Amino acid sequence: MKISLLSLLILMAAWSCKNSAPETQPLFNGTDLTGWHVDVPAMDENPDTINPFIVRNNMLVSLGTPAGHLITDSVYQNYRLEAAYRFAGKPGNCGVLVHASTPRALYKMFPKSLEVQMMHENAGDFWCIVEDITVANMEKRRGPKEEWGITEGKKRRILNLTDGSENPVGEWNNMVIECVNDEIKVWVNGELVNHGYNCTATKGQIAVQAEGSEVEFRKLELTPISEISDSVGSE
Repeated sequence: MKISLLSLLILMAAWSCKNSAPETQPLFNGTDLTGWHVDVPAMDENPDTINPFIVRNNMLVSLGTPAGHLITDSVYQNYRLEAAYRFAGKPGNCGVLVHASTPRALYKMFPKSLEVQMMHENAGDFWCIVEDITVANMEKRRGPKEEWGITEGKKRRILNLTDGSENPVGEWNNMVIECVNDEIKVWVNGELVNHGYNCTATKGQIAVQAEGSEVEFRKLELTPISEISDSVGSE
């Protein structure tokens, strides 16, 4: 009887752990840049250069210039990242980098990573930055195979699957980036816009770009994923 009761308790504990919801954590605390560090090449020679990443009205704001990245101090693996963002003024370019590692690996600016594009009317494109990924219909979406590459001068852009997923300029967009093992899926406003696999990296830091346009973020939240079955949505 004792052995049976102990076994039952172990099974109940295991079931409880398996079915408990993973804890979502904010990457941005709404107050300051704790947990992040800035990498802006222009600051190397001129320490008085403006920091393009600020906190305003409890939002993280990328001013767009000078160009650079805001990078998490921590490394993450198997997670779902949710970002609420908008171009409040003139639309332009920005992106979220996942699996980031070696700094300034491309054009002495971009860390080795896989970029999920936020550029207006191109949200969800992949850009390979000294890392690579595979998608369906690769030649149609990336161009001639002989021109593919992950460094300067190569075809590093992989087009997303949809048009019209973004909201009008000034309105908030919701982007979900799900990284599980060597797969990356991206949703924009609830619509699956990209799915890649065989990614050459499976973990790394997360980065936000300053790349020419002011972008506001009111949410950057990360939820760990322990199993593939935990993933949101489906194709």
